Amino acid sequence: MAEPVHVTDETFKQEVLDNDTPVVVDFWAEWCGPCKAIAPIVDELSGEYDGRVKFAKVDVDTNQQVAASFGIRSIPVLLFFKSGEIADLIIGTVPKKDIVEKLDKLL
Repeated sequence: MAEPVHVTDETFKQEVLDNDTPVVVDFWAEWCGPCKAIAPIVDELSGEYDGRVKFAKVDVDTNQQVAASFGIRSIPVLLFFKSGEIADLIIGTVPKKDIVEKLDKLL
């Protein structure tokens, strides 16, 4: 089963922006309770959409440059990228079906 790739300030462009596959980026932090609540859903969807959508995680505490460049002020945030551009976003914890709706629109 595919797992989300951990992306850093240094690898973000290559892993996300330069990717031909749609990418969902989970901005999170270790201390964030809601982030821990949504993480299993992101992991599950990574397996379900393997080969069609890439999933990535950015720890905002250790990768502040990327978080700041997208104006991430609260977490969790899911950014949906298509062809290197933000196509959609989700702020906060939501049910799996809400994420699936946005994923299906992305494809």
